[in-house]
Amino acid sequence: MTKQKIAIYPTKDEEVYHKILQRRRQIHLHSYIYYELDDSIVEDSKWSEWARELVDLQKSYPDISKEVPYYEDFKDFDASTGFDFKYDEKTKKRAEMLLSMRGE
Repeated sequence: MTKQKIAIYPTKDEEVYHKILQRRRQIHLHSYIYYELDDSIVEDSKWSEWARELVDLQKSYPDISKEVPYYEDFKDFDASTGFDFKYDEKTKKRAEMLLSMRGE
């Protein structure tokens, strides 16, 4: 029986994939909260920072970007707005949960 090696550290591609996914989910979620629920949890400057980082990652790693969920929503994203996203039920539920945890 041979032992399989288990990768302890993610590869650069895996790191990029997960960072793109993280930023897309954050931008998607907080855009929904802002534009659809007329509320906000993060500062505009933080959202803009995430958005610029995402644009840079997508430009630097276009092949990886295409493999990450929400690609269609973000393929033409330029960091200027999240106004025109389509939101799924998962995003809506996460938004409600976050807002409820705020303690208002």
